[in-house]
Amino acid sequence: MWVKSNELSPGCVLLRDVKGKSQRPLIPKNTVITEEHITVLHKFLIETVDVSPKKASGEAWRNDNKKTEQSAQPATSFERHYHYIVHQYKKMFVKWQNGAGVDITEVRVLFLPILEKMEEVNKFVFKLHQYAKKEDYLYHHHIAMAILAAYVAYKSGYPKGEWLQIGLGALLSDCGMARISPEIIHKKSTLSEAEMAEIKKHPTYSYRLTKNLPILKSEIKQAILQHHERLDGSGYPLGLTEGKINRYARIIAVCDTYHAMTSERWYQQKQSPFQVIEVLQKEQFSKLDPETIQSFIQIMTHFSIGTRVRLSNQKLAEIVFTDHHKPTRPMVRLDENKQIIALDNHPQLFIEELL
Repeated sequence: MWVKSNELSPGCVLLRDVKGKSQRPLIPKNTVITEEHITVLHKFLIETVDVSPKKASGEAWRNDNKKTEQSAQPATSFERHYHYIVHQYKKMFVKWQNGAGVDITEVRVLFLPILEKMEEVNKFVFKLHQYAKKEDYLYHHHIAMAILAAYVAYKSGYPKGEWLQIGLGALLSDCGMARISPEIIHKKSTLSEAEMAEIKKHPTYSYRLTKNLPILKSEIKQAILQHHERLDGSGYPLGLTEGKINRYARIIAVCDTYHAMTSERWYQQKQSPFQVIEVLQKEQFSKLDPETIQSFIQIMTHFSIGTRVRLSNQKLAEIVFTDHHKPTRPMVRLDENKQIIALDNHPQLFIEELL
């Protein structure tokens, strides 16, 4: 019987070879599935396999991972791939915490395949923040920030080699967090001044961990060091001002800020992406690069007429008109009574989620 790979459990027995793109068996038939095999299937994006109705132990197979909620939607291949990357990245990060250096080949093999799915990313940019919970925010943040940075560069017309580099740079911009005490990076309350001073060292640590990696361009390495610098000189670690912050660092900074503000953390409630975009608009002439923010907003708010949304009052609606000067404040038609309202006239109301 054919079973989805994310429904497998140890003890299942394969009835057919599982083949990769080369048509060579990744896992031969008659193999008794282990957790390691399931990881391989996810890594190679194998969605279904043929297994025996009975496990090796003789018990009947059942879907132990089946969701109990009838309304639950099955995970897409992109979502499964994303969660697999976060899981593997966490292991990589632990190795860095234990003193290992950054293996750029390992990073590329893990991360680049999802960047090859840029057209799929388009459907999930407003969902990335939903995947992270406060318990594992750190790892989700590094991956989501990198996907967003590569996506923004891709949509901005950067050549493929360049937006791939930007994605890698964004991912590794926080690898230096591995050199910060775990008690600080996983603290469940607001950081003290001394602890914040330690956190502000992480771009320097990230730069040291990546400065000798031959695959990364020197400009990307500079961006890793500079991604927390701000136009008004209030950033860190060098306090650089507008003209000295490189273009890649400006992209990473916006994506970093956006994902952090939209995600649930121990000491901060998550905010709607559309609220955050409005905050970014207000900050574009002081801390973050105006041109980058404008590109980010245009890319992230390219709604088509007919897009369905959930509003902050939990009512469902459909976008009927968007003013490109106020992209987060379109006119919408409410499902319940077909009334058309302009969100610009209701400042307390905002789009909570795209459906």
